[in-house]
Amino acid sequence: MTARVLVVDDILANVKLLEAKLTAEYFDVSTARSGVEALEVVQQSMPDIVLLDVMMPGMDGFETCERLKANPNTQHIPVIMVTALDQPQDRVKGLESGADDFLTKPVSDVALFSRVKSLVRLKMLTDELRSRAATSERMGLIDRNLQEAMARKPGKIMLVDDKENSVERFKTALGERHEVTIIEDPQTALFEAAENEWELLIVSLSLKEFDGLRLCSQLRSLERTRNLPILIVVEPHDSARLLRGLDMGVNDYLMRPVDQNELLARVYTQLRRQRYTEQLRENFQQSMEMAVTDVLTGLFNRRYMETHLGTLVDQAAHRGKAMSILVIDIDFFKAVNDNHGHHVGDQVLTEFAARIRANVRSIDMACRLGGEEFVLVMPDTDMALAYRIGERLRQIIASAPFEVESTNRPLDITISIGVSALDGAADTPEELLKRADQALYRAKRDGRNRVVADAA
Repeated sequence: MTARVLVVDDILANVKLLEAKLTAEYFDVSTARSGVEALEVVQQSMPDIVLLDVMMPGMDGFETCERLKANPNTQHIPVIMVTALDQPQDRVKGLESGADDFLTKPVSDVALFSRVKSLVRLKMLTDELRSRAATSERMGLIDRNLQEAMARKPGKIMLVDDKENSVERFKTALGERHEVTIIEDPQTALFEAAENEWELLIVSLSLKEFDGLRLCSQLRSLERTRNLPILIVVEPHDSARLLRGLDMGVNDYLMRPVDQNELLARVYTQLRRQRYTEQLRENFQQSMEMAVTDVLTGLFNRRYMETHLGTLVDQAAHRGKAMSILVIDIDFFKAVNDNHGHHVGDQVLTEFAARIRANVRSIDMACRLGGEEFVLVMPDTDMALAYRIGERLRQIIASAPFEVESTNRPLDITISIGVSALDGAADTPEELLKRADQALYRAKRDGRNRVVADAA
């Protein structure tokens, strides 16, 4: 694995030492000698991770980290604080300033490389999601203030531990702020993790009759739990298993005896990152939905219909199945906009789409082509059945006036429908739509509020 690493330290010897070690492991290393310079370098080069000394003149590491995490453009970059400070309160202060980890000098090479690689893996996942959700961020769907509020909400945490005293200490430390579920049996924990929604798993590596690392490995192998944050609790002498855990994708760790404030700070860090990542995923999903759906009606849009119709036609032709489409037009819709305003026209379109959705099958594809024109694609439906469905939809629209705001009375709305059916394996989506359009034209020419089938 390669990555861009920024080393920040005011002592040249420390910078050179870390630079040499990381370069030997094929990392791309840049350096800075102060907090102010670090902020400038980060803005210019956007590194994948920052190794940040705490004790620097002027702007110390804590303030530098806080500024990085306060900037929406750099808040996702992992920060490891590297310092001679080794008290729990120092680690807590670093974590509370936004640091992702805290390494104490002298740092062992194995610990350093493991933490860098682990955090870079998470950074790469976040980068991919950020890239996909870039539009959402520009639209303001990702808001730092909202993120902080979300991060402060109680978390849903599973603790896997079978030592009574240890369990009680965790419950005491976390119970007032978070919803904590204790599970002693690792197999039960694996099932619960896969079947329910959790935000963080805390796994003891000192389980009596089970290897906690095996549980972590199983969690990482399942699709449902692959991205679930895992914090392991290790004994001071168990550094080899700690490094193996970090290598397999464990997110963070605590050494026994566990300091309560450090526990709370590390849990907060994991919840903050998890919720940020989930927000990116949700916004990406929203962006995907926006790309294929019509914003006003919630039906599929023209772009999706034109793309997916070809697939449905190919499938029906290959399997020798019937398929039909309805092209639907709202009668005299321009008069609705002219007489009552476009806001009333939008209400009519929204209500019309709701009635369509409520009266078609789940396998049918309802789309808005644009304006007042819609298409309903119906797999496994021949011409006769499609005509009957069209007639039923016509009656549903005509029989119940549309209740809309700012009008003295409900509006009577009718529709015209053209129907066509797939005509053999050589038929094409374009011809199918063309024939339905021609049938719709005849329906409108003959007086509207009617269903006309393609005569081909």
